[in-house]
Amino acid sequence: MGLFDKLRNELIDIIEWVDDSRHTLVWRFPRYQNEIKNGAQLIVRPGQMAVFVHRGQVADVFEPGHHELKTDNLPILSTLSGWKYGFNSPFKAEVYFVSTKQITDLKWGTPNPVMLRDPEFGPIRIRAFGTYAIRATNPKALLTELVGTDQEFGADAVTELLRSIIIATLAETLAKANVAALDLAGKYLEFGETLRKAVQEKIDDEYGLEIPQLIIVNISLPEAVEKALDTRTSMGVIGDMNKFQQFQIGQAMTAGGGTGGSPAAEGVGLGVGLAMAGRMLQPGAVAGGVAASPPPIVSSMWHVAVNGQSQGPYAIEQVASAIAAGQVTKSTLVWTAGMANWVAAGTVPQLAGSFGPPAPPPVPAP
Repeated sequence: MGLFDKLRNELIDIIEWVDDSRHTLVWRFPRYQNEIKNGAQLIVRPGQMAVFVHRGQVADVFEPGHHELKTDNLPILSTLSGWKYGFNSPFKAEVYFVSTKQITDLKWGTPNPVMLRDPEFGPIRIRAFGTYAIRATNPKALLTELVGTDQEFGADAVTELLRSIIIATLAETLAKANVAALDLAGKYLEFGETLRKAVQEKIDDEYGLEIPQLIIVNISLPEAVEKALDTRTSMGVIGDMNKFQQFQIGQAMTAGGGTGGSPAAEGVGLGVGLAMAGRMLQPGAVAGGVAASPPPIVSSMWHVAVNGQSQGPYAIEQVASAIAAGQVTKSTLVWTAGMANWVAAGTVPQLAGSFGPPAPPPVPAP
């Protein structure tokens, strides 16, 4: 410190803190050799408290207001310094300003999943995160336990400690509640308040801090469990799975069937048509409300060439149904075990009968 600064500090008799920060909890007033004049003016603004420290011992505490420093309003400091009839100017003491305003929008979260025994799913891992606020309520405890001799002490210096306490208390709170994981979303406010009170009990007397707000923003399950729940929800929305599959088959046939469709669409229609034919031949399948008879024993399985790719294998009854629907023609290549090469379906004795007799020639004009 230069000579000019030294002289200026000796002339200054106003002690105050203009707090322009949002996350500062404690700030020590800078004074050359901690010298304070007799009758100096102390200004403590709303949301602040001033604490005098003499030789490492916390002395007098001042609340918001305008104070003139003299023996009458420094009783503890007077006792510690041995002032019986007043003090000589200047005297030495450290002055700490403590912010009693709420410091909001602090974050907390679980860096690792918390194990929970769920009554429905059994042992599962959950993650949680949210926000909280802190406020200094006991300046003496705060200075003694956390600040020490720091020039400035911010909220970031205690956030790691508070997050650890919140996470540990979260696991205890959820274990005692014994609430199913699926029901937690409807109890965020209730659990947040319960968690806040439990954390407050652990830090109130020891650190001189208060947590006026603690909010749970989200509690999430592992990704695998969430996917299983999504599948379960989808099945519940669909309802009758058989009717849903029949609807999908019908939609696919409508999109790929008919004349003039693209080769790719025709291939899709053929594949879906064969699959539906196989489904109709399964035991218990119904058509027109009448139970179908059991399928005959299939002696061979067939492959059908669609757009240069092999489709199947299909039972001969499925291929016959595709022939009847016009999806397999005489020129469509087919193959089954025992055949050396692919051949046209119209040349296979087992399938030829499904094409029916040849159409008669047109009637000549009279």
